[in-house]
Amino acid sequence: MAHVAVVSAKRKFVADGVFYAELNEFLQRELAEEGYAGVEVRVTPARTEIIIRATRTQSVLGEKGRRIRELTSVVQKRFNFPENTVELYAEKVNNRGLSAVAQAESLRYKLLGGLAVRRACYGVVRFVMESGAKGIEVVISGKLRGARAKSMKFVDGFMIHSGQPANDYIDYAVRHVLLRQGVLGIKVKIMQEWDPTGKVGPKKPLPDLVTILEPKEDEPIPVPVAVSAAVPVVAEAPAAL
Repeated sequence: MAHVAVVSAKRKFVADGVFYAELNEFLQRELAEEGYAGVEVRVTPARTEIIIRATRTQSVLGEKGRRIRELTSVVQKRFNFPENTVELYAEKVNNRGLSAVAQAESLRYKLLGGLAVRRACYGVVRFVMESGAKGIEVVISGKLRGARAKSMKFVDGFMIHSGQPANDYIDYAVRHVLLRQGVLGIKVKIMQEWDPTGKVGPKKPLPDLVTILEPKEDEPIPVPVAVSAAVPVVAEAPAAL
């Protein structure tokens, strides 16, 4: 019987977290131009499935699936997976306007292309709000103009900052732009709309949501009808012959 190394729960959680962080960092660098928007790892007894979410899945797959096979090979060798036990899949982001990672990358490329900061940020804010978001906040900090660093914030819609709903409703991303004058930091926060189906937003409603129900239609009250008292009928005796 082969000896199986027993790993404590604490070490396993740390190892899984380090694996996810390194994988996310690698894919973020490798698939930046393909609109990379996150990764999900599913572990089954037979194999490990890695689902890459991106806006341009065709570019992630490559010609005849060549790119995804190369990425699979790199991940397999780096993390010492046995042969044919790791699979990479590409999943299209349904609405890239609600993905903070996709919008942060979009803003990053706009700034690298030389677009003015205000124009680039207002373009992202408008696009996100038109995509059906409840609110957005974009913060850019660094040497925007001149030698002194400063910070600019662009806000639209409704935004929450505390409590459990902030974890459920807000998608958050941070990116860095390496420009000639220095490094700019980008923070994007997108608040999603509540969706009872759970497809395009959180299923759980906000705790302060008040639903006003329509009043029931009044049922007609029956009108009392006057009933006359019944007069008892007395049968007449038959006449004597």
